[in-house]
Amino acid sequence: MKTKNIEKVVKPGTPHFVGDGFRVHNFIPGTSTMKRMDPFIMMDYNSKYNFPPTDIPKGVGVHPHRGFETVTIAYKGRVEHGDSAGGGGIIGEGDVQWMTAASGVLHKEFHETEWSKTGGEFQMVQLWVNLPAKDKMSSPKYQAISNADIKKVILADDAGEVEVIAGEYQGNKGAASTFSPINMLNLKLKKGAKTTLSFPKHYTTGLLMVEGDAKLNDNTNVPQDHFVLFSNDGENFTIEALDDAVILVLSGEPINEPIAAHGPFVMNTQEELIQAFQDFNTGKFGYLED
Repeated sequence: MKTKNIEKVVKPGTPHFVGDGFRVHNFIPGTSTMKRMDPFIMMDYNSKYNFPPTDIPKGVGVHPHRGFETVTIAYKGRVEHGDSAGGGGIIGEGDVQWMTAASGVLHKEFHETEWSKTGGEFQMVQLWVNLPAKDKMSSPKYQAISNADIKKVILADDAGEVEVIAGEYQGNKGAASTFSPINMLNLKLKKGAKTTLSFPKHYTTGLLMVEGDAKLNDNTNVPQDHFVLFSNDGENFTIEALDDAVILVLSGEPINEPIAAHGPFVMNTQEELIQAFQDFNTGKFGYLED
């Protein structure tokens, strides 16, 4: 099998706040288009940031979504979610929230109330995963995935472990159900550990260095908080941890359909976008208290 070469290594840009609770670097679309990154059409990364104690939880108030899924992965801190389809819950370190907005929901995300009172280190990733046209107007749903429910595969020679959030790793199925083929893995490697991953050549593949530094394909050092996009020219790549490392690996089959995106809506045509705004403005996304 041929090596999957590196297309680019992206350093974290100037952070900005989403609401008052998420201080993020935007990697997708950021330096690559939604089309290039399909099916991963947005990635905001809240690198480690210390929030002071507060009695009023910080976050993002009620807002709509249609046409895709939001995936929130918690590395530090706690987040509380609620949506107009009845989904909701609290995630802490190691947990994942997977919300399928599909035909449309209102939702809100805040730091969990009790965590807010003490504050502390906060680190999260939020992804938007595109939906195929046939599923964009399906019913919303919500998957609360606790860390205990995520399959963990121990690597040889006690090199670390792989958490399989979605997709498959060495025959081990991920905890999340998806609408198109997607692999989402958390690699936790010990310093000096080296492993090889393999994904189909045509899949959109990238990784985020959440913790520590690593060397890819024996020749490219990638620092913490950087994002790597691989070329569609091979299947395999190697990762060597230069420190104890946590690495979020994403690989998914492109949906290869037109993308019409504006604000919180991602559809296939301009007409569908206009309809989404009309449906939101006429209350068809339900009700959610702010």
